[in-house]
Amino acid sequence: MFDGYFGTAEELIRAGRPFATAVVVRAEKPTSGKPGDRAIVTVDGTMIGWIGGSCAQPTVIAEALRAIADDRSRLIRLSPEPGTRPVPDGIAEVPMTCFSGGTLDIFIEPHQPRPRILLVGSLPVAQSLAHLGRAMNYEVVAFDPTESDAMAHADSVVRNLDHIADSITPLTFVVVATHGEFDEPALIRVLSTDAPYVGLVASRKRGQAVLDSLAMQGVSPDALARVRFPAGIDILARRGDEIALGIMAEIVRTRRSLERVDWSEDEAPDSGTGNAQAVQPEPETAVDPVCGMTVKVEGALHTHDFEGSTYYFCCGGCRSRFATDPARYLAAAG
Repeated sequence: MFDGYFGTAEELIRAGRPFATAVVVRAEKPTSGKPGDRAIVTVDGTMIGWIGGSCAQPTVIAEALRAIADDRSRLIRLSPEPGTRPVPDGIAEVPMTCFSGGTLDIFIEPHQPRPRILLVGSLPVAQSLAHLGRAMNYEVVAFDPTESDAMAHADSVVRNLDHIADSITPLTFVVVATHGEFDEPALIRVLSTDAPYVGLVASRKRGQAVLDSLAMQGVSPDALARVRFPAGIDILARRGDEIALGIMAEIVRTRRSLERVDWSEDEAPDSGTGNAQAVQPEPETAVDPVCGMTVKVEGALHTHDFEGSTYYFCCGGCRSRFATDPARYLAAAG
């Protein structure tokens, strides 16, 4: 199992896809999960590995997806009777989805793809940012329409302006540094995405002129408010490399301040080759009337029809309990 676990993690890292790991760190009988059991949860809600049976899996998947979204690790306790015993600080107690007994403590850790810096332009500031970004384990994508090798030290170089948006992920931080050569067309494309940081290397006067021009071209005030200029934290910089250091500091602060990282199910970083990222609709869900868990309707394994309606369950145990006395559970849920 461990060979498959680590192999899957390596494949996801190479593919640039977010995932979370879940490891059982403590167990009280009776549970099928044991300390050291572990699994990987991908953003489509797939679990690879083992952390226990159907009583534990739905909750762990839900908590893992939350961990990916807020980019924070968590320690959870699955208990059939939450709130009945003291819980140490730092542990979030959540209900077991069925009533087999036992308790599991599970550590969940999100793993994000490498953050990305998209540099528009090849000014000395951009060249220094490319070096800084790579030194800090950011993937560096440069947009340079010329055939020069000024940005050859980036991880990849985009030549077509229309492919800029295709290079932006929920963890892409964009810096436009063209000295007015193509600031506006680049910003129009960048602001059509949800990039968490958009910095413009410009003085306050020229930056405001760029924003005024974009407003005349129909860019909304909310989008324009996202542009930070002059880009970077004020560290009294004079040289290009010093300016780059202030921008890098602002990028780090922005990244660590993000409340959510919204990956869609099929979304993975693209290296700027022009492949569009598809945003998948949220799957239809239903609430298990027995335990209150959220269940995906499509492909649900445990269902029961009662008085013309279909009900969905996290496991066979909940379905069996409902089938014996549907009115009881529907009254409690209502």
